[in-house]
Amino acid sequence: MLKDITIGQYYPADTPVHRLDPRMKIILVFLYIVAVFFVNSYLPFGLLALYLLLVIRVSKIPLGMILRGLKPLRFILIITFVINLFFTPGENLWSYGFLKISQEGVHQAIFMAIRLVLLVVGTSLLTLTTSPIELTDGIEKLLSPLRVIGVPAHELAMMMTIALRFIPTLIDETDKIMKAQMARGADFESGNVLSRAKNLVPLLVPLFVNALRRAEELANAMESRCYRGGDHRTKLNELEFQASDFIISGVNLVFFIMVSAYRYLV
Repeated sequence: MLKDITIGQYYPADTPVHRLDPRMKIILVFLYIVAVFFVNSYLPFGLLALYLLLVIRVSKIPLGMILRGLKPLRFILIITFVINLFFTPGENLWSYGFLKISQEGVHQAIFMAIRLVLLVVGTSLLTLTTSPIELTDGIEKLLSPLRVIGVPAHELAMMMTIALRFIPTLIDETDKIMKAQMARGADFESGNVLSRAKNLVPLLVPLFVNALRRAEELANAMESRCYRGGDHRTKLNELEFQASDFIISGVNLVFFIMVSAYRYLV
């Protein structure tokens, strides 16, 4: 299951989605999340799903890779679906003891499941189509106006990007440690909750040690290259908006506004 986590990974390709300015992509992802939370009917959800399929097709990211990233989400989806299905008040459709299924509960459970899937797929496309350097530069540029009030934009962008990029590394480390411990007889799948928690100790201790070691190596590498934060730093490739960025972003903005305003138009 650890190999199925795609958040933080980058899929290199030469597509219009990859070439889009990272600042525009971050803003569009934020607007997309707002649109997903505004939608409350099936037609806009279907339009957002078609939109994601189009973006995935244009970006040339394998659909199997996207679907594989949803596997770790299945338990959260099931729990969210069950809670909304049985505990949402409304017109009663079925009841047994304290368990009740209402018409509103069915719709709410479906909406929440679709919303979670759309959120995970949409946000993972940002890291899949944006390199770590571009993501850092984009976040820094967007936060740069906050420097006037003392916000360290460059340092915040660097920390967020490093934390995001550490996810695949920690996943690989966890997988290696788990296989090594299982070869020594460790059991992570059987027993009750207490025994499983105890069995995680041989996994968590070396994982934290490796994480701290990698963090120290990264700090030493940055210090050896005379890294001193964002003051007076220049970039090899400065971010510049292109005409295609405004055209693509304008089309996406109109689409998100129409989808979000659907509830008020019908």
